[in-house]
Amino acid sequence: MNSDAQKVSPASDGAVDISVAIALFNEVESVPPLCAALDGVLSKLGRTYEIILVDDGSTDGTWEALREAKSRYAGLRLIRFRRNFGQTAALAAGFDYARGNVIVTMDGDLQNDPQDIPAMLEKMEREDADVVSGWRKDRKDSKIRTLPSQIFNNFIQSYLSLPIHDNGCSLKCYRRDVVKNIHLYGEMHRFVVAHAKWVGAKIVEMPVRHHAREHGTSKYGALFGLAKIPRVVLDCMTMRFMLKYSAKPMHLFGKIGGWCLLVGLAMLSLVSLEWIGSLFGCGPWFATGNSATLLVKRPFWVIAPFMFLGFSLQFFIMGLNAELNTRTYFESQRKPVYNVREEA
Repeated sequence: MNSDAQKVSPASDGAVDISVAIALFNEVESVPPLCAALDGVLSKLGRTYEIILVDDGSTDGTWEALREAKSRYAGLRLIRFRRNFGQTAALAAGFDYARGNVIVTMDGDLQNDPQDIPAMLEKMEREDADVVSGWRKDRKDSKIRTLPSQIFNNFIQSYLSLPIHDNGCSLKCYRRDVVKNIHLYGEMHRFVVAHAKWVGAKIVEMPVRHHAREHGTSKYGALFGLAKIPRVVLDCMTMRFMLKYSAKPMHLFGKIGGWCLLVGLAMLSLVSLEWIGSLFGCGPWFATGNSATLLVKRPFWVIAPFMFLGFSLQFFIMGLNAELNTRTYFESQRKPVYNVREEA
């Protein structure tokens, strides 16, 4: 079978074997070699495929370069946003438009090597995995980029219990059913593997090649600099809450409220018992130095129990509100996080 027969036209209906989804933002110089490399690799697999290229509001001629590439490679499907919505929205569009049984994601700057895709697909089938995540073992970036990335990877690996070393590597293969129901927004493109783990997907990792960037500079800033680490930590906290408590927020807020209730009742009981004992001639239970003042006469021991009881009530109310919001979210219609200007 020749390569032309294996290609899938963007106008064709029905599922294909492999979809490759890539977000692009001001990557006009990378488009020609990227499309050539992808077509060269995928056309030799003997499977039907499509290449979905999402132009995330580029202003440097990327869309024109993509249109030119489409005239040469029949397997391309192009999506153009009206403005720059960000990498998460671009990835979400790639997932939404993909028809492949396996969806491959990668960067559009050719630092990821399309030559690794066949080996990743083979590993997915051999190990019956749902996700194959690339690991840039020999990364070709400067220390100012790799150090924050390493800190982030170590943190997310332990905090979210992910079985991979390099969460920041964009080169990944997903089975369609694992990612099709994931709703991405904000900056949650970093946590697709965490979503997959939450739904019970089998995740494996594979070392992949990494090349120095040849054209331009990073537009999405993949963890460029220490300044992004606090944002990543907050995103991790959000993700952990979503994965563990998104469908049952009362379990979290109720747990905190319950501890506040216990502390408040314990302090209040101690103050009350000591005061009742003083009515029968017992002295203060807790005397510091020459002080022999009952707890009921100390402002802290009077105010603190009621503060903890107030905190408890607040957390219970927060949990109830969160439960109502959760029910509303799951029952409401889904709203897109991007707006497509045109397709080609």
